[in-house]
Amino acid sequence: MCAAIRPLVTVHSLTKDKPNTQVNLPTVFSAPIRPDIVRFVHTNMAKNSRQPHSVSTKAGEQTSAKSWGTGRAVARIPRISGHGTGRSGQGAFGNMCRGGRMYSPKKIWRRWHRRINLNQRRFAVCSAIAATALPSIVMARGHVINKVSEIPLVCDNSIEEVKKTKEAVRILRRLQAYKDVEKAKASKHIRAGKGKMRNRRYRIRRGPLVIYAHNKGIKRAFRNLPGVETCKVTKLNLLQLAPGSHLGRFCIWSQDAFETLNKLYGDWGQESQLKKGYHLPRPIMTNTDLTRIINSEEIQSVLRPKIPKPQPQPQRKNPLKHKDVMYELNPYAKTRKENQLALLNNKSKDNSQIPKLSTEEKKRRKSISKKFYQSLIQ
Repeated sequence: MCAAIRPLVTVHSLTKDKPNTQVNLPTVFSAPIRPDIVRFVHTNMAKNSRQPHSVSTKAGEQTSAKSWGTGRAVARIPRISGHGTGRSGQGAFGNMCRGGRMYSPKKIWRRWHRRINLNQRRFAVCSAIAATALPSIVMARGHVINKVSEIPLVCDNSIEEVKKTKEAVRILRRLQAYKDVEKAKASKHIRAGKGKMRNRRYRIRRGPLVIYAHNKGIKRAFRNLPGVETCKVTKLNLLQLAPGSHLGRFCIWSQDAFETLNKLYGDWGQESQLKKGYHLPRPIMTNTDLTRIINSEEIQSVLRPKIPKPQPQPQRKNPLKHKDVMYELNPYAKTRKENQLALLNNKSKDNSQIPKLSTEEKKRRKSISKKFYQSLIQ
């Protein structure tokens, strides 16, 4: 995924008597956008601000308890000593016991921090900067930029000399960016959970990120606006450019900060002037429109013709078991079967007309058959 490349960007004037100008778009805005790298780097960077904490080494084991051993038909877990109270005889120490220690207690020598490769960190920052130039990604992140004239939003250097918050509000209203600040202000709510008791009572959405080159009062002017953050261009932080590893932070650039990006990250033809030996990451594909590439004449001319789909062969059936198949192979089989059925019907009719023998006749015939058999034996 790559950002759209435009040759020029408008520099908005903050005074009426000064017209708008244009500057070249830095090459870093056309760097490849890799959400997977941004997510990996952000996850590990966020771990580096954690404070080590653990439970007490004595927690859950500050009591006298001893196992009763075997032979008493109870588990061999340590039990509270004494008698006369409900607590005596209760299991202790184990993580399955009430008032016992936890399983695998957390220690302060845990590996809290993570080391991240320098090139990965720089790649993630480049991807986050490139994503700020796509209005679709910025809007998908939730920023209100419906009336902003252009993304990325660049102002002249007079924004760095602002010292009062009311002047900062006036500038944001002039740039049609104050709606995003109001959205952040309306989102302030009490945090769920125990964090509200640990000096982080409220949560608030992120608003615009103001990026400057020289702090001539801009940091003091914007610091009291809800959701608004400021950052120096030489100290761009992924945690601010992509909060929560979600790309598309709404950024407001000063002209000097915007023009410094080429010195910071360089071009595909030359390395950075401020980072030793650093080259801007180059996208693997210059054109990501696969449909257009596959259907182009250059590709289609060297492809082999399409192989026709083989016709499915019908399943062969045994004619001895399927009469319809037999009739196709031998049309006379149907006539022969009909004749056989007719003959059987005639025989059944003839048999029904034969008179039944009487009991005396059956006895007489049986006696004759016995005499004949005796004559054969002798």
